[in-house]
Amino acid sequence: MSIDGVSGRTSYIGTTILNLRSQLNDLTTQLATGKVSTTYAGQGLDRGFALSLRAQISSINAFSDTATNLNTRLNVANLTLQGLSDVGTQVKNAATTATLTLNNSGQTSGQITAQAAFANAVAMLNSQSGDRYLFSGRAMDTPATVSADTMLKGTATQAGLTQLINERKQADQGANLMGRLSVSSPPATTTATSVAEDGSPFGLKLLSVQSSLTGATVTQPTGTPKSTSVDLGAVNPKDGDKITFNFTLPDGTTDAIELTATTTNPPPTGSFLIGADTTATTANLQSTLTSSIKTLSDTSLVAASAVAASNNFFNPVATVSGAAVNNQNTPPAPISGATALSGTAGTDSLSTSFAAGDTITVNGTPITFVASGATGNQVNVTDSVQTLMAKIDQISGTKNPSTISNGVITLHGADGQNLSISSSNTAALGALGIANNTTATPAPLRVGGPPFDTATSLVAGTPDNTVYWYTGENGPGSARGTAVAQVDQSITVQYGARANEQAFRYLLQNVAVYAAVTTNASNPNASAQVTALAQRVSGNLAPQNGQQQIQDVQAEFAGAQTATKAATDRQTQLKGMAETMLDSVEGVNQDEVATKILALQTSLQASYQTTSMLYQTTLLKYLPIS
Repeated sequence: MSIDGVSGRTSYIGTTILNLRSQLNDLTTQLATGKVSTTYAGQGLDRGFALSLRAQISSINAFSDTATNLNTRLNVANLTLQGLSDVGTQVKNAATTATLTLNNSGQTSGQITAQAAFANAVAMLNSQSGDRYLFSGRAMDTPATVSADTMLKGTATQAGLTQLINERKQADQGANLMGRLSVSSPPATTTATSVAEDGSPFGLKLLSVQSSLTGATVTQPTGTPKSTSVDLGAVNPKDGDKITFNFTLPDGTTDAIELTATTTNPPPTGSFLIGADTTATTANLQSTLTSSIKTLSDTSLVAASAVAASNNFFNPVATVSGAAVNNQNTPPAPISGATALSGTAGTDSLSTSFAAGDTITVNGTPITFVASGATGNQVNVTDSVQTLMAKIDQISGTKNPSTISNGVITLHGADGQNLSISSSNTAALGALGIANNTTATPAPLRVGGPPFDTATSLVAGTPDNTVYWYTGENGPGSARGTAVAQVDQSITVQYGARANEQAFRYLLQNVAVYAAVTTNASNPNASAQVTALAQRVSGNLAPQNGQQQIQDVQAEFAGAQTATKAATDRQTQLKGMAETMLDSVEGVNQDEVATKILALQTSLQASYQTTSMLYQTTLLKYLPIS
């Protein structure tokens, strides 16, 4: 029998030691990393599940980063909204409580406060979070507005709000400072007094007349342009009898002139002297009414005019201005509101008539011409141009009625909306001076002039001659939808904003008009002008029914933050569960690993000792000692 020493045949002993050593190394790595393996291959059958859990955790981390950025932006936006709300309150209080003392610039202390508040409001609307402008819609890299100074004062080539206010004041007061009204009577012996508008969109507009004058006959405002008359007849009014003329002002407010018949000579303010007969009394009534209209024109009308100009500047409107065209009368004359939509040669009708079945389409809504009996969106072919313009205004929803002057029709769209006009009868539309398929985009309105005191229409300003205050994105869709963040797999929140939204624009235009108007201290009506303006600004800055408020935007942002927080809270819980499950797949029990390491170290030490003894064994140790 042969005896083999420790050789290759017994190398399995070394292999066992190497295996033990490898196990010890793996366990040591697990103890140091806390993981089953540093590779997915070493995780066994659960590696697919681990990959899925890691993807879920990564997704939650991404949503968490989005939520952090979103909350930062919303916090900045909310600070801006609160600041804007405070500006409105500050200016409202200033308009209510400020003294009427004018400084060297012709402004009160309240208006000086408004100037600083306006600059502050504009700065807040140009707020940034990181590199994103928050109130520019989708144009996140563009400031929302021009500077406050540019808005008010304009540039070397562009008119700002102050210039537009001055131009509108001239247009509304008129050349004779009568608010574009005329007070007249036929022959000198008449007992009738008539008051008439001039047909322009400017100045005072007749609303109604109430009278308690004994024996007088009153004709309510009617016609185009409107006029009214008061005939005292043969009997003088009694002492204390009254007549009230009600007017609509350019900003939509109303005011009245109340005159009282009196026997006191000289008559008190707001009274007219009862003469020896009705002819003399009529002359006195006309004189007092004329003086009262001039006073109204230099007080409430000035304030209302400024507010209207501010609205035209901050709230752009699409305008279609036609070419000057004549009717087919003999001789031809410029078309007017009374011109018929169809007729024969030699009559005051369009040079090309509309016929039954023709249509004019306004912003996609057709107006159909019929022979007679028009209803709804229909117009009789025998109707006038004025009737057609009124129907167009009804469809477009404009707040600025269409006008016609010297054969030129001017149409306006609704606030901030495009205006498109087309017709199935191109020639007849051309007879109105309007080209087929005409489309206009919103632009600030200003008085067509110079001269301004005899202007007959509002025209669209251009970027070359008028400041466009809003410089952000103004595309379709809601302002909130201009910025969208996904805060969960199936949840998105909208948090965009545009500085030209109604709530912000309305605040700006009222603060701006209060800051921009100056008053001549030497004018005896200066205090009344400032008071009328302050009352309008204070009233406009109070909450308006049916109108977007800054608090509405704050509520929408609060909703976005609430949705984000709910999603974040839910993700935090999901992340904790996923990490626990992942740890059960990838992690190890360190106590167990430590125990295994100790056992392996003991086993490995024993193996080393045994192997050492085996490798030291020789044949000589088995030979007998002789």
